[in-house]
Amino acid sequence: MSAKAEIGVSGLATMGRNLARNLARHGHAVALHNRTYQKTKDLVDHFSDEGTFVAAESAQEFVDSLERPRRIVLMVPAGAATDAVIDEFTPLLEQGDVIIDAGNAHFLDTRRREKALSEKGLNFVGMGVSGGEEGALNGPSIMPGGPKEAYDALGPLLEDIAAKVDGEPCCTHIGADGAGHFVKMVHNGIEYADMQLIAEAYDLLRKGLGLDPAAIAETFRSWNAGRLDSYLMEISSEVLSHVDADTGKPFVDVVADEAEQKGTGRWTVQGALELGVPVTGIGEAVFSRSLSGHRDLRDAARGLPGTSGAVLEGAAAEGFADDIEQALYASKIVAYAQGFNQIQAGAVEYDWSIDLGAVASIWRGGCIIRARFLDEITAAYRRDPALATLLADTSFSEALAGAQDSWRRVVAVAAQLGIPAPGFSTALSYYDALRAERLPAALIQGQRDFFGAHTYRRTDREGTFHTLWAEEGRPQEQR
Repeated sequence: MSAKAEIGVSGLATMGRNLARNLARHGHAVALHNRTYQKTKDLVDHFSDEGTFVAAESAQEFVDSLERPRRIVLMVPAGAATDAVIDEFTPLLEQGDVIIDAGNAHFLDTRRREKALSEKGLNFVGMGVSGGEEGALNGPSIMPGGPKEAYDALGPLLEDIAAKVDGEPCCTHIGADGAGHFVKMVHNGIEYADMQLIAEAYDLLRKGLGLDPAAIAETFRSWNAGRLDSYLMEISSEVLSHVDADTGKPFVDVVADEAEQKGTGRWTVQGALELGVPVTGIGEAVFSRSLSGHRDLRDAARGLPGTSGAVLEGAAAEGFADDIEQALYASKIVAYAQGFNQIQAGAVEYDWSIDLGAVASIWRGGCIIRARFLDEITAAYRRDPALATLLADTSFSEALAGAQDSWRRVVAVAAQLGIPAPGFSTALSYYDALRAERLPAALIQGQRDFFGAHTYRRTDREGTFHTLWAEEGRPQEQR
């Protein structure tokens, strides 16, 4: 074979096919491989006019069609399927070749795979890709981890096909081994929180003010013209304005209210627990999806006593929609702050050097959580790369100060009306906990010392102490 492909894609389901087409559209010759050759043939038959594709029937033919260093993108299901494909290609590759896992792999699996392949002289890149099938085709946000030398060989192609914002590609080298997949995991966790907050805003507008879905769609469109401008707000407006063709009812009224999940949000919460990082907004979003799917529990509890659920009227209703907008923005800031704190903690734990400003920058386009205010997050971390929390940045602290009264009013009214708003309320509680002079954790430490002699520290002297609770009047002993 005379002509060699610059890069190969193995796994030609929707995401893999669209990524291959994106590469070809940008002038890169792309080798194609799939477990069933028919998908390879179909892609070439339908899209050969978009660029140069080199179809391969076998793994060996696929590898032979690539220029050195070979760059192979895997778009296969996470887990055992990924390991199986890696095992198939590894014996056919040579030192310096690069395998790129572009699926939603767990970052610990990526760390394991990178270590094993590096011992064989191969480079392994765990690459987060966000934007869905549309992003894969037209420009995603790309989060590659792995060895720097691998990014040197791969980066120009990725930056070429990534989304662009202000002329800058939404792609950067995130860090070593599993850093890329870790950051993509947290991205997805933030996505869960963002979606939950928008859903709560919808619920409050509908049940609290009595607005129908079409009117809420218009409200969301007006919000999307301002600081809440984001892809998720945009598509939420579209969903709410959509009418079901079969029934003529609002689309949201014919969809079962049971939200599903693929697991990355759950991974984010599990990872945060391991790191000891509070991501309460993401956690509430994951648990809210779980609760929505427990139909048996919900049916059993449907008759429990509660409030009347009356709609706000008159003076009580005046300005409440604006209050919800304020609460949504403030809660969104908290959710993103928690996600970036988790990335900071992960970088320390796993010895990654991650530029948080760069992460925020590549999330500005292509990805599901792309939003206007990511420009402000980027600026905040460029002003202070060691920023402890986004909430302490002047621009965000001022926004939170301006949202205070509205935010608290929304949480209070939601409770009074019996409208669940776990995202809004946990964000406010997190904010209040961070700014509190003293937390009730002092009592918890006393309880732990009482029943388990777990010891405690004091505010007035150094050291660790234990009180002999069973013998009242005995002095403390220092440990």
